[in-house]
Amino acid sequence: DINIQIDEGEFVFILGHSGAGKSTFLKLIQMEEKPTEGKIYINDQDLTTIKRRKVPYLRRQMGAVFQDFRLIDHMTVYDNVAFAMHVVGASNREIKKRVPYICGLVGLEKKMKCKPHELSGGEQQRIVIARAVLNSPAIILADEPTGNLDVETGKSIVELLHNICESGSSVVMTTHNLQLLKEYPGSVYRCSEHRITDVTDEYMPRQRTIEIDLNIDN
Repeated sequence: DINIQIDEGEFVFILGHSGAGKSTFLKLIQMEEKPTEGKIYINDQDLTTIKRRKVPYLRRQMGAVFQDFRLIDHMTVYDNVAFAMHVVGASNREIKKRVPYICGLVGLEKKMKCKPHELSGGEQQRIVIARAVLNSPAIILADEPTGNLDVETGKSIVELLHNICESGSSVVMTTHNLQLLKEYPGSVYRCSEHRITDVTDEYMPRQRTIEIDLNIDN
């Protein structure tokens, strides 16, 4: 019984305890999981009927921020970020121009020659965010991006995602941290017993409820 819409440029928090279904919700959007019933639409495209060969192109509209980073240890920061552009066939000229700009955007311009293991957890998470936003995705999916970070570093990561959202990308972020809701405006949904309920007014009474292009309807 999920029926949720997310507009362009919306920042959405998904709350819920472990096992509630938050990560599964994100996997459905990325097509890592398939719904047993119902429909999923992204920009009016039905994901339940999309052809397999079109899935990689769909995913290029998305950026994923993982809690476990999923970085390539033997590559530098620059190469970890650039990898996302190589995958979509960008030219070396484009890569050399874009990667330093994005690394600067997330505060890693002086760390581009470092390997991931040489950096702090917060800096590694910034690599993941840089990689996620590199190709200017319409949607950024962040699964507990602050879960392994200290409070101050976690806040800086959410602030960074919020700034990216203001540039036009929709951000869907799962979290356990209720304190973040008090500091960063957005729409709030609770995932419980395999349902997602709009609780924006409960946490942010001054925020309006969202309506969006990304639609999961069961």
